[in-house]
Amino acid sequence: MFARATVVTIAAAVLLAALPTPAVAEDQGWSVQPATTTGAARSWFVYDVAPGQQVEDVVRVTNRAATPQTFTVYGTDAYTTADGAFDLLPASRKPTGAGAWIVLGQRAYTVEAGRSLDIPFRLTVPTNAGPGDHAGGVVASVVTQQTTGDGAQVNVDRRVAARVYLRVAGQAKPAVQVEQVAVAYAGNTMTVTYRLHNTGNLRLSGAARLRVSGLFGVTLGRTPDIAVPELLPGASITVTERIAGIAPAGRLTADVTVDPATADGPLPSVTRSTSLWAVPWTALAIVALLAAGLLGLRWWRRRRANAG
Repeated sequence: MFARATVVTIAAAVLLAALPTPAVAEDQGWSVQPATTTGAARSWFVYDVAPGQQVEDVVRVTNRAATPQTFTVYGTDAYTTADGAFDLLPASRKPTGAGAWIVLGQRAYTVEAGRSLDIPFRLTVPTNAGPGDHAGGVVASVVTQQTTGDGAQVNVDRRVAARVYLRVAGQAKPAVQVEQVAVAYAGNTMTVTYRLHNTGNLRLSGAARLRVSGLFGVTLGRTPDIAVPELLPGASITVTERIAGIAPAGRLTADVTVDPATADGPLPSVTRSTSLWAVPWTALAIVALLAAGLLGLRWWRRRRANAG
């Protein structure tokens, strides 16, 4: 029965997690993008708004298939996945943020083969909306029923979306924290795991790096900068980095430094440090053997002298 089928959501490359240049969100069969009447094409819907403000805009759904298709079109909330990707709530989850502010005239729209349909929508910002960045998407989806190899029926929800970014007026409080830093040392390799947490109200990106130092702050190793993916407010990701070739030089200190940035520009760096002891057991054993040998030699000479 259709009602008992399992729903499988396929989010197309439409979410454009880290594209540096404008692109259309598409999944071969169809595309979703802001409609453009004049001026340069838009990649995303981007608004500067105030609490209580209404914005009217148009989303364009293009059917690239050879037959007409009926799309479910709706707004939903965005979030940052555990690995730092931009994603949208599945259709089964009701939006409570920016996606809930988007209202279209109807739920389903049919687009003829090889044609585009411009669909108007209204975005109403609640009067109690918090200041800062909010994110969502306008989704066009098609659900098809498929049968698996074992005869089970599943509903495959293929979705394409255009991002929606809003900056609600008010006090901007960008902030990022480096949390839960854990270090381990084995086989001359330092492993550092830490969490980057966007604790402010603006979306952040930037770069992060790791430095390992020994006694007197001498640098023993460092990593090149890694790109911090876009973190929406409240989001966090866990990063693990390794530096090989670190000698067991006693007390080792790992410094995690993040250079955050918002859409408005860079922010001050944030650094958090933690240490562990890496005892050079081999060197200590050699020193102990040498010391024991010297003591034994002195004892033997003294005994020989006393015997003479």
